[in-house]
Amino acid sequence: MSVQKRTRRMIGQVVEIDLGDGLKAYGRVLEEPLLAFYDKQVRDGVPPPLAEVADWPVAFKIWVMNHAVTKGRWKVIGSLPLSADMQVRPGFFKQDAMNGRLSIYDYDAAPSYERPASRAECEPLECAAVWDPEHVEDRLRDHFAGRPNKWTESLRIRPASDWT
Repeated sequence: MSVQKRTRRMIGQVVEIDLGDGLKAYGRVLEEPLLAFYDKQVRDGVPPPLAEVADWPVAFKIWVMNHAVTKGRWKVIGSLPLSADMQVRPGFFKQDAMNGRLSIYDYDAAPSYERPASRAECEPLECAAVWDPEHVEDRLRDHFAGRPNKWTESLRIRPASDWT
């Protein structure tokens, strides 16, 4: 019986994500639990040079379950120091499940980190949710195919009419 070796999650790691059909996407490990996902996919073969990947535009930054990296689902292909823009931690919106009130989880608003917010402030932000790797892979496939993703749609801000 073999024991699977766990990979340590470290800031700056570049991960390769198998999307199936010979396509790979790449992400970057940021401050836990944040990862950035690059806006480019490649065909199977030799991974591109790390410095090239690090220069690609970022499609989105979201919170992801650590086991995507630590259990080896996403292969670590190397590590590079983070650029200044990769060190910027985005805000995330939250919507109260009981009353629909919106807030922003903002790393720079310590010590509380969360503040009330308007719908307009929340619209451009990602929902404060920790994603499973399988859902991230679905989102990446849909992103590159130019189609809506059921997981991002399920996390959209619900309209005020839902709360009355």
